[in-house]
Amino acid sequence: MGTTTKALSLLGYFTRARPLIGLSDMARLSGLNKATVHRLMGELAQAGFVEQAGSGREYRIGPAVMRLAALREHAVPMRDVAAQVLRDLSDATEETAHFSLMQGQTLSTVAYAYSPVHGTRVTMEDAEVLMLHATSSGLAVLAYSPRDLVDAVLQAPLTARTPQTITDPAEIRALLTEIRAQGVAESVSGFEEDVHSHAAPIFDARGCAMGAVAVAAPTVRMDDALAAHIRASVKAQALRLTRMLGGFPPADYPKDSHDTVAGPAPATA
Repeated sequence: MGTTTKALSLLGYFTRARPLIGLSDMARLSGLNKATVHRLMGELAQAGFVEQAGSGREYRIGPAVMRLAALREHAVPMRDVAAQVLRDLSDATEETAHFSLMQGQTLSTVAYAYSPVHGTRVTMEDAEVLMLHATSSGLAVLAYSPRDLVDAVLQAPLTARTPQTITDPAEIRALLTEIRAQGVAESVSGFEEDVHSHAAPIFDARGCAMGAVAVAAPTVRMDDALAAHIRASVKAQALRLTRMLGGFPPADYPKDSHDTVAGPAPATA
């Protein structure tokens, strides 16, 4: 990993729940020694990507990141395009819907929508990084990714986020074959305990997977009827968003005759 990549990777440790990070904590999170982190954070601060806050012992995201985010949003307002799709998907399933995009070999959350129906729901982090092997979104993207990307991901160490995370490359490859046959990926507690998610890929103008739309629900609420409804809804809305973004699904993507925008979720006990 080059110096620039290593420095920029430190930005990924900032979250809504962790907006301020001290030097020692950053060293612990990144696994780098304190001297290296101090040097890298100094370089990021000089470029405006981070700034010191309060007593100066902690760092937060700097103005350069906000400027780049604003420019990106102005140039490619995907969040605006995805917002209504996610709202409709969340309303139809009565669960959390989210949209993620690939950036290199990283899948990051771009937007999400919550349903007001249930008091207990799956919550998301802004720009949350979704592990490709451990999430339904990641598996949906991998299933329609070039072989060299799949090989690169599966040859790297696969971290177990939970006891249910699948880390066997052979088992994951078998899953990808199933996903290609169905057009929808599924993960039960693979990324977060007690979360059951379904996802379908979003395609670009070349028919390549560029991201995914997903629905995440507490496992306690998932039954066969709700799962079937979510699968149909997420697939239909993923195809809808693909069209809205100017993309096309590949010829072998399974488009069922009933791939239309689904209505409200079935009543559950």
